[in-house]
Amino acid sequence: MTKPIFAVGDIHGHLDLLDDMLARIEADGGPDAQIVFLGDYVDRGPDSQGVIDRLRAGLAAGRNWICLKGNHDRMFEWFMEDTPRHDPHLLVDYYWLHKRLGGVQTLESYGIDVSYEDRLFAVHERAKAAVPQAHVDFLQSLHLYHQHDDLLFVHAGIKPGVPLAQQHENDLVWIRQGFIDDDTRHPWLVVHGHTALQKATHFGNRIDLDGGAAYGRPLCAALFENGKVWQLKPEGRVALEPES
Repeated sequence: MTKPIFAVGDIHGHLDLLDDMLARIEADGGPDAQIVFLGDYVDRGPDSQGVIDRLRAGLAAGRNWICLKGNHDRMFEWFMEDTPRHDPHLLVDYYWLHKRLGGVQTLESYGIDVSYEDRLFAVHERAKAAVPQAHVDFLQSLHLYHQHDDLLFVHAGIKPGVPLAQQHENDLVWIRQGFIDDDTRHPWLVVHGHTALQKATHFGNRIDLDGGAAYGRPLCAALFENGKVWQLKPEGRVALEPES
């Protein structure tokens, strides 16, 4: 018998979806259920601040939760440094406050108005004044991966064939090509988010739990126990089998 463990996909500022999923998990596994959150708590949705508050409160209460770092969480963390740091994995004309990335919505959840006529230093000053240091500390404390039996939980994925200790942070939070198009068996079943699909999908060597909550689709979560995988739907457990 292996201890059950739950995983929750990319939340992207949707506190209502997170609260609904936490209620489902507690109804299935009880208040002490072990949960791994796969990162991307912020950006695009309306209440990134509320999502971080909820996760921090659970950790402070001693919940059996593990929070991983997503690329959007890292972009927010880096923006909050004394001199905002740009992520080199972004396209040349992208930056965290670009309309497609959702950083503006994150700052708005803290009551920070952002205009594209603003200077970056002015927005940064307002963010430093409004975002609690405890939230920055939370972002800095996030884990890059979590290994549980033959499962590996990570935000984006891994570089195939590279030992876990040698995996680069940039790949763990950003990788797509070279991972999602690789169908070889890894030392673990890799459970990840980052690449938004229409639904949670089991590919045999990996499971993608980013069902596109950032784009108006449901938040996805799965339960792993004794080699079996179930998705947690409103109606309860539904087996998540490898796609043929």
